[in-house]
This record gives sequence, C-alpha cells and structure tokens, in this order.
Amino acid sequence: MTSIVDTHLHLWDLTVSDYAWLPEGTPLHATFTAGQAHAELAAAGVGAAVLVQAEDSEADTEFMLRQAAEHDWIAGVVGWVRLDDPAAAERQLDSWLDHPALRGIRHLVHDDPRDGFLALPGVRRSLALLAERGLPFDVPDAWPRHLGAVAELAAALPELTVVVDHLGKPPRDTESFDRWRATLAEVARRPNTVAKVSGLQLPGEPFTVDAVRPAWEAALELFGPARLMYGGDWPMTVPFGGYATAWRIATELIGDLSEAERDRVLSGTAYAVYGVREPAR
Repeated sequence: MTSIVDTHLHLWDLTVSDYAWLPEGTPLHATFTAGQAHAELAAAGVGAAVLVQAEDSEADTEFMLRQAAEHDWIAGVVGWVRLDDPAAAERQLDSWLDHPALRGIRHLVHDDPRDGFLALPGVRRSLALLAERGLPFDVPDAWPRHLGAVAELAAALPELTVVVDHLGKPPRDTESFDRWRATLAEVARRPNTVAKVSGLQLPGEPFTVDAVRPAWEAALELFGPARLMYGGDWPMTVPFGGYATAWRIATELIGDLSEAERDRVLSGTAYAVYGVREPAR
C-alpha cells in the first residue's frame, strides 16, 4: 500500500486568533500544535496531512503556511481568501501563490449568514480565479444550506475542482438522510467534484462504524473510490474519541475495497486534487 495522506487536519493557536466559533469551556477551546498533530498521525501510521483553514482570516492562513514551512509532514494548506471581493481575492492569491504549500481555498460557508453565498457574482469571479490558478475549492458543512448550490456551481465553473468536505455533513434521520443523498447525487454527477470521507461525527450521536456506514456507502456508490479521499478532521474529533477513533472507523469502512481502491481513498485522490507530494514511507 502507498503512503497515506490525511486531507483534512486543523491546527489553531489561540494566540494567533480567537477563532470565534470555538465553544468556550470545551476541549476544543485550546491551542492544538503541529507537534500534537504529528504524534497523532504517527501513531496511526499516516505519513502526511493537508492543513485546512479554521477561520476566514489572513492570520489563520499565514499561520498554516508558516507551519508548513517548518514541518515536512505538512503536505499542503487549504487557506482562505476574500471570495466576495474579487480584487482582494486576487491580491491575496498573488501574495501567497509563491508559497509551495498553498494547495486550495475554503470559506466557512456554514457560518456565513448569506444563504446564496456560492452564487454571488463576486464569489463566482473569485472562484474563476482559483480555477485559472489550478486551486481547488473546499466547501465545508454544506448540508442543508449550501449542498444544493454545489452542483450548480460545479456546472457553471467546469474548470474548478470542487471538494465537498465531510460528505456535506450527512444527517442521521431517515427523511433528512434521503434528501441529503439525493442532493449529493446531483453534486456527484458533475465530473469536477470530489468528496472527503471526514468529519462524520455529529453532536449527541454515536460515532461508530455502524452509525456512519450508510453515509459511506452512499458516497462510495455516487463518487466511486477515485473521487473520494480520507480526512481525519482532527482536532474536531477530540470530543468523540480523538484521532485513533476516526482512523479506526475509516480503515474499517474501506476494508472491503481492493488494494488499488484503498490507495485512491488514502492517497491517490489527494495527489490528484491537491497536487501534494508523496510523503516518506
């Protein structure tokens, strides 16, 4: 088996920013360092990771790029630019594009008050800039507000690779799950879309293989292994058992795949989408 790339890992430092969404008085309201992350990855046998933004700010992106420059296990960074202001987005991209670690862009759409954010004319112009520069666009926690817009976005910008983080955050109740699956199917019909098997934990719900298997099976049927990639979503998994639990669930879910298919989910799709280097074995 080839080396493994975790395509969805966070670092944050409370001295860099306050990360306003972090719930105070919880295990997540703390600084999570590169050293801690590397220990978790090493224990699981994961060779490299892509850092993903945790705040819509230049400070967070610059923090991640500094971490990538200091730690060779960080294969890439998915940062942030001001998508609703194309001129600002272009300036930010131009200032960071020389950094070899910048591999994609994301915006916290689930925290943005604008339901139609992905269809805003300025956002579309900025996303076209990403496509011109070969940078994919990650969409987090898209269900229920934004997942329906992802298919239309992918159709409008076929040169842009659109990454659905956390499979769009599938719900568990039957009625909502069926609607999520139908919406995700529309996204998967667009050949420039891929999805991350990551972040499937939900507050107040069990985080087990049986609990997340229906979402995995739906994603596997809709996207196929060649358009899926593994993400550990640490440290968001800390309240749910930590990295080891997420890794155990992921490996059991992909256990029935062929070796070639497992390699695609665990590394091959990451190489294709983010252009990251292969980590040391």
